[in-house]
Amino acid sequence: VNPDKIKVVYNGVDDFRKDLPPALTVFKELGYKIVLYLGRITLQKGPEYFVHAAKSVLEYQPKTIFIVTGSGDMEEYMVSEAARLGILAKFVFTGFLRGDDRDKIYQAADLYVMPSVSEPFGITALESIVNGTPVLISKQSGVSEVLKNALKVDFWDTEEMANKIVATLSYSALQDDLRKESEKEIKLLSWSRSADEVVGIYNQLLH
Repeated sequence: VNPDKIKVVYNGVDDFRKDLPPALTVFKELGYKIVLYLGRITLQKGPEYFVHAAKSVLEYQPKTIFIVTGSGDMEEYMVSEAARLGILAKFVFTGFLRGDDRDKIYQAADLYVMPSVSEPFGITALESIVNGTPVLISKQSGVSEVLKNALKVDFWDTEEMANKIVATLSYSALQDDLRKESEKEIKLLSWSRSADEVVGIYNQLLH
């Protein structure tokens, strides 16, 4: 196919954050940092890399809790692998959540990690930013092409993934900067913008 015939219109997200009651407060009160995995627990989403990165993170940041929100055929593997590595006590599996319950989990997290092996886009990264939580995304995701103010890593490089998680949890200035700049950027990644681009392509073809 002639590349000139291809026009990419990226997904967007509604720029609206709800004022929700806090979640996971018991961990916060005990001084724990919270790292979130949210999505289908399948091979495509890279859950095993999340678990292996968690092992390295805990060597430097032992007061970290890893929240896994979602369901899928690799959930049992995540549980057994975390147990094998001796870190299952630092994992909380919430199951599938939606609506306000999902958004409360986003808002409670210090960092959202999307370690996808193959991801056409990755709207969850945008949802996290809308909810005020910075993101670490795999370079193999479509959203990494348009989201500039995010930490990025190859999905297979769990040591670098861990390094960036530790850096974000350790330095509040980095976390604040990622949050502030990504929230500015998200205003340009709306569904309205995507719709306008589609209309623009149709008009270009018609004329």
